[in-house]
Amino acid sequence: MSPAPFPYKLVATDLDGTLLRGDDTVSERTRDALAAATAAGAAHIIVTGRAVPWTRHILDDLGYDGLAVCGQGAQVYHAGEHRLLTSVTLDRQLAGLALSKIEAEIGPLALAASRDGLDGEVLVSAGYRVQEGPLPVVVFEDPSELWSAPLNKVYIQHPGLDDDELAKVARATVGSLVDVVMAGAGVVEILPLGLSKATGLSLAARRLGLRASDTIAFGDMPNDIPMFGWAAHGVAMANAHDELKAVAHEITASNEHDGIAVVLEQLLNG
Repeated sequence: MSPAPFPYKLVATDLDGTLLRGDDTVSERTRDALAAATAAGAAHIIVTGRAVPWTRHILDDLGYDGLAVCGQGAQVYHAGEHRLLTSVTLDRQLAGLALSKIEAEIGPLALAASRDGLDGEVLVSAGYRVQEGPLPVVVFEDPSELWSAPLNKVYIQHPGLDDDELAKVARATVGSLVDVVMAGAGVVEILPLGLSKATGLSLAARRLGLRASDTIAFGDMPNDIPMFGWAAHGVAMANAHDELKAVAHEITASNEHDGIAVVLEQLLNG
């Protein structure tokens, strides 16, 4: 008896904490499960908060040549062609106003910003805690440098508030001007209003002739909530933030224990 057909035409996976293990690698089991899903007719789209310059080397190492949604939905990137298909930028005047309102509420912030484009630099202020690893940053001292070129997003940190508290206060203070998301440890971001992984994924899916009803999505952080709201089925990793688990249709094993593969293998085997 042949196995049941794979029930989804699109598999959308977050990158950090989901597809990638802690050492930034993808296990052979997960690679094999994704390959089997694509052989069964599904497309795979990586959907990450990382902007293209921080994503491209990982996609190249994976041999990934499809579409990727980067920058929290701001960028649709063709990995095989190393080409940016769409890009949404943050209104810098509006972002500056939002920052001033947040700082008036809770005091000075440490800042970073992701410049637009295939080779856009990530600028960081003194005091901004950058995650360890190979991701390049440029330290700035003159605040005007932050606004001197188009940006996809601004990152904020606070010396006294944790990520969840900072995101909550920022959202309450400037949520009518910009979107605020918590995307990982030490990563609270200010984005264009209405932008999310869901908007970027819907654009990428449309290019492939696919719809939300065709999609299973995997993630681990609150910034994946809109993607889960858009997709037919949302799967949270065991290591996921509680806010994402609360809206997930299913919870799988952690990123360190092949959580994506666990679900895909079950679907592939009917």
